Amino acid sequence: MRIDIISVVPELLESPLNHSIMKRAQTKGILEVKVHHLRQWAVNEYGQVDDYQYGGGAGMVMMCEPLAKAIEQLKAERPYEQVIYMTPDGERFSQKIANRLSLMGNLIIICGHYKGIDQRIRDHFVTMEISIGDYVLSGGELAAAVVVDAVGRLLPGVLNDETSALTDSFQDNLLASPVYTRPADFRGWKVPEILLSGDLKKVDEWRYEQAVQRTEQKRPDLLDS
Repeated sequence: MRIDIISVVPELLESPLNHSIMKRAQTKGILEVKVHHLRQWAVNEYGQVDDYQYGGGAGMVMMCEPLAKAIEQLKAERPYEQVIYMTPDGERFSQKIANRLSLMGNLIIICGHYKGIDQRIRDHFVTMEISIGDYVLSGGELAAAVVVDAVGRLLPGVLNDETSALTDSFQDNLLASPVYTRPADFRGWKVPEILLSGDLKKVDEWRYEQAVQRTEQKRPDLLDS
């Protein structure tokens, strides 16, 4: 998979994309992430990519021309299944969306900034709009990093044990069951006996029951859906 990210502050993406699992995914050649500085398509020698909004009001708007040129240049090099815009008024990001995107080949992610991007880019280029929550960030870079991480870890070969992702929270609309490791007795706090039994069938049944109970207590809305 290849993900191209368009940003006016590419430095914000350096750490999230170059460590831990995301670094492993790229080192293995399973995931390729390219961050493009929008100012290389600026409208003048001063690197301008934003302007005042028509109709007045506070805040600058990312201009059409730089974004259109960036997207068109990338699309001339390869096909893309989605051109994604990170925006607070987009579709709420979920594990289901991450699963769906992980099956695609090439994605473009646009990181908004200032008051957002000119609506004409959304109308004519963007195919999918995503929000990571009902709040506003300084820009779309951190949100883009969240999407890349959630999608990238699902790619075959990225995790050491590929079945791990299948038991994550929100798969099958359930939160994950409790997990324990050594020692079996810490300060008198003991690991449930069923996990020490060696009976894998009963362990699976217990984990499913715990997942349902935890979901009922913490996120009953997931069971409704």
